[in-house]
Amino acid sequence: MNSRVIKLIKRAAAVLLLAPALAFAAGAELHLDKAPVSKDPAALQHGAKLFVNYCLNCHGASYVRYNRLQDIGLSEQMIRDNLMFTGDKVGDLMKISMHREDGKAWFGAAPPDLSLIARSRASEFGSGADWLYTYLRQFYRDPARPTGWNNVVFENVGMPHALWELQGEQVAKIAEGEHGKKVELSLAKPGKLSPEEFDKSVADLVSFLVWMGEPVAEKRKAIGGVVLIFLAGLFVLSYALKKNYWKDVH
Repeated sequence: MNSRVIKLIKRAAAVLLLAPALAFAAGAELHLDKAPVSKDPAALQHGAKLFVNYCLNCHGASYVRYNRLQDIGLSEQMIRDNLMFTGDKVGDLMKISMHREDGKAWFGAAPPDLSLIARSRASEFGSGADWLYTYLRQFYRDPARPTGWNNVVFENVGMPHALWELQGEQVAKIAEGEHGKKVELSLAKPGKLSPEEFDKSVADLVSFLVWMGEPVAEKRKAIGGVVLIFLAGLFVLSYALKKNYWKDVH
């Protein structure tokens, strides 16, 4: 038996030894609430407002330009008057002034760019929208954390609860069970919005984050439909031409 075969056998054995651990990790699924993602321009505009006011201070969207927001029904003047608070131009990228080194020093990790956050979370959890929708609604007070906040979905996250004044303050009742830790949240201090209004606001914000991940998604799908119809028609014509061409041969 040569050395290459021996190496392959060792690798296979290692995979078999790790299989139970991998199966256990895969079995610990995270419960995610279904995100009511909307394509309605009013919902996307509200989401853009929330993003600029509550997220853009720490998180950039450096792959999206302000003037792209015209695709959700905003004019350049509306963007300039309501969503831009610095000397940026409407054609500029939605960047922030905070340096990554500062963010890492303040929060333990540099706040990620949110341009593609919905798509990146989708690759990890199946639905980036569901993950974001659940995550943003699961913050609770935790005096043990540097920011004073913790999160059920992302335990010990370095991010504070940016939307706390809208949601209010939740507290957690944590119990250890046979299947692991169980966390129950309750609203201890109401915010500016009712729970239903807050959920709707988070849904609008998540809808905007999904849209921002691919602003031309609807146009792409429309073009794709036209292309498929064209190819179907071309197939029919090609098949008819083939039948006509070979009719005297058979």
